[in-house]
Amino acid sequence: MIAKLKGLLDETGADWAVIDVAGVGYLVHCSSKTLSALGETGEACTVYTDLQVSENDMRLLGFAEAAERDWFRLLTQVQGVGSKVALAILSTLSPGELQAACSGGDAAMVARAQGVGPKLAGRIVNELKDKAGALPGGGVAGAVPATPAGGASADAVSALENLGFKPAVAARAVAAAQGELGEDASENDLIRVALKRAAG
Repeated sequence: MIAKLKGLLDETGADWAVIDVAGVGYLVHCSSKTLSALGETGEACTVYTDLQVSENDMRLLGFAEAAERDWFRLLTQVQGVGSKVALAILSTLSPGELQAACSGGDAAMVARAQGVGPKLAGRIVNELKDKAGALPGGGVAGAVPATPAGGASADAVSALENLGFKPAVAARAVAAAQGELGEDASENDLIRVALKRAAG
């Protein structure tokens, strides 16, 4: 398994790049975000890779960061998502945005990617929402707001979790409710507003 390539950017195309590693050119298929992150032709670059082997094809997929590769592997586990669709999603959303979309159940955000319809976007979000918190988001967009270890907000998060909401969803909803109501909001008020946000 080739896990990483470190060399010079030799050539690029619409969805691929050739990385020259000690005189050997590796063709890697990339998202548009990765292509733009690689820099100019002739410059040194590092690409995290995933090797996909099928009956009649073998291709190397390249990613600017390890988090993007991890998300690619997760996406391709979903039925109906091949490497082309996964790269289209990663061309549209950063790992942080993708994490936020999955943990928050935002299928419409995933459906912005080319070739991803509402039905497939819903399946992706449903299948990956439980796994979203385990992967690095690669940015603030995917971060779960921290809740103090005690106090009304922590109790409100716990209450939402007891009602069946995922920890990430509960934490975001309570953080939003606290932003709306203020730091001195009571637990009951936080739960009331957070429930509307989490259910919406």
